[in-house]
Amino acid sequence: QGTRDHSPAQAALRERLLSAVVSCFKRHGAAAIDTPVLELRETLIGQYGEGSKLIYELQDQGGELLALRYDLTVPFARYLAMNKITNMKRYHVAKVYRRDNPAMTRGRYREFYQCDFDIAGQFDPMIPDAECLKIVHEVLSDLQLGDFLIKVNDRRILSGVFAICGVPESKFIPACSTVDKLDKVPWEEVRSEMVGEKGLSPEAADLIGEYVQLHGGLDLIERLLQDPKLSQNKQAKEGLGDMKLLFEYLTLFGITGKISFDLSLARGLDYYTGVIFEAVLLQQENEHVEEPVSVGSVAGGGRYDGLVGMFDPKGRKVPCVGVSIGIERIFSILEQRLSMNGPCLSLQASGEKLRTTETQVLVATPQKHLLAARLKLISELWDAGIKAEMLYKKDPKLLKQLQYCEDTGIPLAAIVGEQELADGVVKLRDVATREEVRV
Repeated sequence: QGTRDHSPAQAALRERLLSAVVSCFKRHGAAAIDTPVLELRETLIGQYGEGSKLIYELQDQGGELLALRYDLTVPFARYLAMNKITNMKRYHVAKVYRRDNPAMTRGRYREFYQCDFDIAGQFDPMIPDAECLKIVHEVLSDLQLGDFLIKVNDRRILSGVFAICGVPESKFIPACSTVDKLDKVPWEEVRSEMVGEKGLSPEAADLIGEYVQLHGGLDLIERLLQDPKLSQNKQAKEGLGDMKLLFEYLTLFGITGKISFDLSLARGLDYYTGVIFEAVLLQQENEHVEEPVSVGSVAGGGRYDGLVGMFDPKGRKVPCVGVSIGIERIFSILEQRLSMNGPCLSLQASGEKLRTTETQVLVATPQKHLLAARLKLISELWDAGIKAEMLYKKDPKLLKQLQYCEDTGIPLAAIVGEQELADGVVKLRDVATREEVRV
């Protein structure tokens, strides 16, 4: 099906990942919003480049052609336009749907979660964009996934490159989606697709190749600003000026060590208008390899200033920039690193057990005929907001109850026996240390 079930241990791991990402979004002052899974087909078609063929379309139901959402960005833009909102910082964690060829081991599914953070509104250049990159840096650092690199480019710089290389404007987007494959296939293959399938001249393709294989930092931006051909192109000049500003802000955030200005980054979606970025995890295959190997994209985003205007009857634009964290990709990577054992997932790095529930205390009894005492006490705990469990047996053995605590990681047992009932107390036992106190 290209979808999957999750065991309690896997679900707990994913919940922990989602919680870490949402904590980061909240730290930056974002409010949560929610949009419907179903959108009008016309809202989605034409927004995703070659990805449009992956949209799940539904047959005419009640006079409307509908589709399942492909991402969380287009519905957000539609929401802003419908409600005439011109200023918002939001996050949204929800499932999206793509009729893709699934690759389970690489975290590629037909139904999966996206975690989006967006800033909408008219602000001074590159300040919100820099914050989005800071968020990617924070999330990937918090999750301790190993070494990563955030590639940054600008659609205007790419358009400038295509223009000075003689690519007609009608072929910009097809050329973009071809260039975007450079992280997966060598330049020779990209070049032959440009010439063979996209109809570019061999001369134009060779010229493009000279630019899109460049990557670096501020020094490269300075060099391209001096480039005799590129500096004459209005769009490219604007893009390079903003890129320079972006790097100044990223330097103040102290994260430029993980950022690379990479001209091969194109991102295949049609709606990007300015800065675009993508984060990849790096994997050192062995000590002798100089260049770390990328294990795929785990976050991406960019600026989409024209999207809201498409859904506004009067065409009013709301500038937006956002980032999407690929939680399924991250989950797949983490899962491959973890070994499964019983009801808990052992996190090898820290040696800690990943608990599948949040139960704080098990209500237990040491003798027979005390079910009523357990039911009364557990009800009191639940009413007080305490996460509590008990075994669904009338007369369970104490050893069995304590063993259940150990198996599931419940830290405390609240024990009520005949003596405790007579004294009006509860014996609280620390399961790990076996220490007991009367409460």
